[in-house]
Amino acid sequence: MSIDRLEGALAPVITPFDENLNPDSERFIRFCHWLLGQGVKLAVFGTTSEANSLSMAEKTALLEQLLDSGADPDRIMPGTGLCSLSETAELTSRAAALGCPRVLLLPPFYYKNLSQDGLFGYTAEVIERVGNEDLQIYLYHFPAMSLTPWPMEVINRLVRAYPGAIAGIKDSSGKWEQTAAFIDAGWDDFRVFCGSERFLLKTLRAGGAGCISATANINPAPIAALCANWRQDGAGKLQSNLTRIRELFEAAPMVASVKAAIAIAIRDETWAKPRPPLVPLTNTQSAALRGGLEKENFTQTLIPS
Repeated sequence: MSIDRLEGALAPVITPFDENLNPDSERFIRFCHWLLGQGVKLAVFGTTSEANSLSMAEKTALLEQLLDSGADPDRIMPGTGLCSLSETAELTSRAAALGCPRVLLLPPFYYKNLSQDGLFGYTAEVIERVGNEDLQIYLYHFPAMSLTPWPMEVINRLVRAYPGAIAGIKDSSGKWEQTAAFIDAGWDDFRVFCGSERFLLKTLRAGGAGCISATANINPAPIAALCANWRQDGAGKLQSNLTRIRELFEAAPMVASVKAAIAIAIRDETWAKPRPPLVPLTNTQSAALRGGLEKENFTQTLIPS
């Protein structure tokens, strides 16, 4: 059985932590349902989720509880890429077994300067071990963070070898030329997502699928609106508004900025807490973000506490 490819706006959902720095599943689930109600899908366990600070057991438990709460698995893309081949295959298999076969895959990023054969072999082995005909892998290209890119040549080999399983890519290079190159490669039924909504209108007009953006956590409905209305006359204005809000969050570390904005919106500093080694915004950074949001008359009072 084949399943539809993903498209539109996805939020790499933040992970709230309790006073003991454990994932707060109740807040996580409420927040996920709020995001779904705003019109975006969920890329749980992405960079903004602090995924690499979460254990495989924590991710599995959160995903199971989210699905048990009634969240639609067709609107969820779990991040399953780890440095360990066996753990990546296991987490991907668990996600698929739970009804979420569309996954976002980081490359195995610890060893640098990997050969093309190494990257291809790793991904092929994951696909073979999972052995699920519904599996859809969306490659996660974030060379500034991982220092391990997905080269075009490797993607081309993977698409030829596993056309059903290699479904698309999230490009967080921050370079429009790279996103455009992925779109222009012409791989059949291959979905390209930009990693920032500042490139969303360009991506959609060029034939891309949408965006997976950190700030979809705090500005979800307008991002979803551009995905739905990009062919309309007012699309350029929608894009300008999105870009202006996005810029407020790029002046300081992104994860801490998104968490701080949610804490500001609902007046609850608990949400501002990342898990070490990440740290919250400084008072100066937080004040600057608050000032920028106030200048834009930007509040999200509907975010559940």
